[in-house]
Amino acid sequence: MTVEIATVLPVAIIVMAIVCNGMAFFSECAAFDRMARNAVRLYATVPAYGEDPAQAQANIEELLEARFVGPGQEVSVASEDSGGYTCYTATLSFAPTLFGMSLRQEFFGVHLPRISHSASLTVDRYKPGMLL
Repeated sequence: MTVEIATVLPVAIIVMAIVCNGMAFFSECAAFDRMARNAVRLYATVPAYGEDPAQAQANIEELLEARFVGPGQEVSVASEDSGGYTCYTATLSFAPTLFGMSLRQEFFGVHLPRISHSASLTVDRYKPGMLL
């Protein structure tokens, strides 16, 4: 019976770690979608006077980084202008952890990739009071 427990316990811990990481990733993705789109609506739809898309992009990234701080999480925001519209794409990069502890990113020379999730929203940068 001891031998059976010794062989099954590591497998059970690995399966539990995979399930916990998967659930954490899907939970963070749901929150990230909502927060990223709200941040774009907040900072990019009606920018302050003299504010350019780069400043709005920095504000969005700062807001998302304040919410998504944790082991193995990174946030990046990119913007692309086309024809008066600006498309903001926010990306959440997630690295698996072992119940909150960071794991090595390389095992036996094999690099473990990070999982990423993106949310994008295209807005018209309307500035009230300006004549075109």
